[in-house]
Amino acid sequence: MTNQLKVSVGQHTDKGRKESNQDFHGIYTPKEPQLSSKGIAIALADGISSSAVSHIASESAVTGFFADYYCTSDAWSVKTSAQRVLMATNSWLYAQSQQSPYRFDPDRGYVCTFSALVIKSTTAHLFHAGDSRIYRVLSDALEQLTNDHRMWVSEDTSYLSRALGIHPQLDLDYRAEPIEVGDTFILATDGVYEHISAASMLRAIARNAEDLDAAARAIVAQALDQGSDDNLTVQILRIDALPSPQANELYQQLTELPFPPILEARAVFDGYTIVREVHASSRSHVYLATDNENQTPVIIKTPSIDLQRDVQYLERFLAEEWVARRINDAHVVKPCLQTRKRNFLYSVSEFIEGQTLTQWMVDNPRPDLETVRGIIEQIAKGLRAFHRLEMLHQDLRPENIMIDATGTVKIIDFGSTRVAGVMEIASAIERSDLLGTVQYTAPEYFLGESGSTRSDMFSLAVITYQMLTGALPYGTRVASCRTRAAQNKLSYRSIRDRDRAVPAWIDDVLRKALHPDPYKRYEDLSEFVFELRQPNQAFLNKARPPLLERNPVMFWKGVSVALAFAVVVLLLR
Repeated sequence: MTNQLKVSVGQHTDKGRKESNQDFHGIYTPKEPQLSSKGIAIALADGISSSAVSHIASESAVTGFFADYYCTSDAWSVKTSAQRVLMATNSWLYAQSQQSPYRFDPDRGYVCTFSALVIKSTTAHLFHAGDSRIYRVLSDALEQLTNDHRMWVSEDTSYLSRALGIHPQLDLDYRAEPIEVGDTFILATDGVYEHISAASMLRAIARNAEDLDAAARAIVAQALDQGSDDNLTVQILRIDALPSPQANELYQQLTELPFPPILEARAVFDGYTIVREVHASSRSHVYLATDNENQTPVIIKTPSIDLQRDVQYLERFLAEEWVARRINDAHVVKPCLQTRKRNFLYSVSEFIEGQTLTQWMVDNPRPDLETVRGIIEQIAKGLRAFHRLEMLHQDLRPENIMIDATGTVKIIDFGSTRVAGVMEIASAIERSDLLGTVQYTAPEYFLGESGSTRSDMFSLAVITYQMLTGALPYGTRVASCRTRAAQNKLSYRSIRDRDRAVPAWIDDVLRKALHPDPYKRYEDLSEFVFELRQPNQAFLNKARPPLLERNPVMFWKGVSVALAFAVVVLLLR
């Protein structure tokens, strides 16, 4: 990268005219690789004056945020990571209040406001609950980026409508803003911003541009002079440098190791002995090899030398191993721990003794429904491991699914995987979401839309349909439908047209999971898998035969009673 993310920070806090300081603040700047993957975090919390324990809440909120945020998965987006951490903190603070003498008086419990700024790549992520504020400095004004969560009962009386620890559920504001070099942000508690003008803060920063700590002290001192009777805390953060990767520099980083040659059987390669070639294509070569240290069979994948100048391909190739190391699931192929220095560019994973689902379908052209369910459920478990980490596989197809000798199903090949946390990192490399095999790719990708977990579900449903029928639900027409209108004309061919032995409700499940509109599919993968075993009540009601067919005697008895009642009514008239 041309530049790493760099910031200048100044901060100051003062108890003011109060006996103690219930504010707490801090900043955390990690080293690489977390500087790129998680960013720089700055936060402050303001305890409420009616509580004698809110200083504990403030300190716990800030220190806990720093400690836990940087322990979340690199694959998670900033939003997901911070929200999960803060929701856990909120639950802990609320529980502390419920276990204390203040459980019936939340204004005296473990409650505090919270505002945080996470700078990752070229984006500022804001998280906020309460009435502390985050500003961005404009040329001659301050832009308030947060809303005050304060409810005013009268001109003199108000209370916090949102804060950490006040309710069992946390309603947290989130906002993402693009940033540029020179952008300056201010975080301040109400003890500061209620007693000093925007112009005064701007002057203090301008006068102390090289010493932001001095600027923060000047702002606090002026607010105190203007009559502030609360704790005072202010933080100033200026963006000095942003990461700006250039394609050629990134290419050099990716290709520090040379490409391996075409490998032959019995060749010794970086401590491995090649047994045979398993698969070869224009994009990669896959070999079965033996680790000479422990005689363990492994799979070695090498990139095609013809693509050594394709930066986008190289990035995806290296991402495969990164993804695999972050997923620990029995239904996802496991990478092998690298214990020796690598001299070439390649990846190593466990050897799965078995066959691809493609070959399995050739060998089992008419599998029974229960066998299909068992395989699909295992694939779904592997997919959920991706989704829990905010990853989309994006290339789920029979060739990327292995079945071993024990019948265990494993997902392989992560070259198309989309990782939310990585997508937030600025890159000069143009990214494309349309990376999968077209026959199994969800229709929304062909409209240029980003995928979702429902897109992976569509691919899984195509595989289910193919296993039961040997055909594709829309043939090859999906790839040619590049507009919403064209996709609306796609006609699902009922599975029962091909196999009458399949229950009608299974066809209903597949019809829903394969809908061209992602919002008309199942919301969650688990719903699809569940309904492959358990018919939906709505379908049973829809498919239920009329009473005349189910119980003719009961039907005619009902008709007779109705007629008798009508005759009585007429006679009475």
